Amino acid sequence: MHIKKHLSFGSLRKKITGCLQSISEHRQSKKIRHSIHDVFMSGFAMMYFQDPSLLQFQKRLEDGIHNNNLKTLFQVESIPKDSQMKEVIDEVDSTELEPVFEEFFMAIQRGKHLQQYRFLDGYYLTSMDGTGYFSSEEISCPGCLRKESKKGKVRYEHQIVQAALMHPDMRQVIPFAPEAVKNMDGSEKQDCEINAGKRLIKKIRQSHHRLKIIIVADSLHSKQPFIEEVKANRMRYILVAKAEDHKILMEWVNEQRQLKEVSKMEVKDKKGRIHEYEWINEVPLNGNKDTLWVNYFEYRIIDKGKTTYRNSWVTDINIKEENVRELVRGGRCRWKIENETFNTLKNQGYYIEHNYGHGKKNLSMNFFLLNLLAFFVHQIFELTDILYQQCRVKFGSKRNLWDHLRASIHILIFPDWEILLRRLLKPSEFL
Repeated sequence: MHIKKHLSFGSLRKKITGCLQSISEHRQSKKIRHSIHDVFMSGFAMMYFQDPSLLQFQKRLEDGIHNNNLKTLFQVESIPKDSQMKEVIDEVDSTELEPVFEEFFMAIQRGKHLQQYRFLDGYYLTSMDGTGYFSSEEISCPGCLRKESKKGKVRYEHQIVQAALMHPDMRQVIPFAPEAVKNMDGSEKQDCEINAGKRLIKKIRQSHHRLKIIIVADSLHSKQPFIEEVKANRMRYILVAKAEDHKILMEWVNEQRQLKEVSKMEVKDKKGRIHEYEWINEVPLNGNKDTLWVNYFEYRIIDKGKTTYRNSWVTDINIKEENVRELVRGGRCRWKIENETFNTLKNQGYYIEHNYGHGKKNLSMNFFLLNLLAFFVHQIFELTDILYQQCRVKFGSKRNLWDHLRASIHILIFPDWEILLRRLLKPSEFL
């Protein structure tokens, strides 16, 4: 049950503490009742245990026995009330939390766990996509996106572009700090997913100078401006290219098919399905004079004469018979940003679409980041922590495991995370 020290709960918690302690204090000293560290760590603990009422439970323990799990597990000296927490968190710029993502990433890298994510000549697949985490017709802030319906009703939204390192054979994903899609100060034009994606590309490269990255994204991103940004930041790409979005490209591909210039390969699997691969290198992305020349590949699954799956991509990686199947696996890996990341965050206990508090400045985004950091820590434990993995096996599902973890900290005080897991795994040893 040995856990690498730098990937233990205590070590990861210290990395968050170090980041929080570096945030400059914006309040007058006379008005400070709870430190920025205690406020944000309380919010993180709430997301970590997926429990909006966590602070109230721990406050009752504090009042009853002068101790609580926020203090022992998260080193929180003073528990704020909900209103106090929201007021402080709202004022802190969201970029102040981003260094934690880099710290966690470096810890995984140091532990050699990143090696199992290598794909095609030592590159790492990084899937990108946009999602919303807040929507309301009544609550808003200056950073909200505005969407007006045909009936004139205005809906306020918060959206982000998220990137995560992943591999076709790995269930766990490694998230990068996201980029908000939001109205910019002094700009009348609303921000969009593509612009936020470009900013995110730059941010990832600035944080990870030498990381060999292949960006994987949907057809919205397989346009020249975005691809040029990817290339300018020394990254490669595998991007979905739908026929309706790339008419000139598809005209070229179809012409080359007629000339028998498109390579083709078929593989039959054990179930009798045909996996059909087609590819061609050096075709124009669009009809512009300065068009990018890209490599195109297509994949179909044919079952009993019927096509059950079809997709196509563009890439700057030279396609050949030896790598086309891996390229398809990389392209299809894009769904993991939806399923393993967004679906988990929305439907598997993290409830990122729940309005924990909107605020006037950064509250909504900061709560999202705290939730994402909690998810990140859980992903690290699924990847590296044998004790946590054994608890997952024992309780069968994440939801059941966290139900038991929450129940435990509501009635008992635990000196550290490992003892909490050990008691859950073998309660008879603690009688």
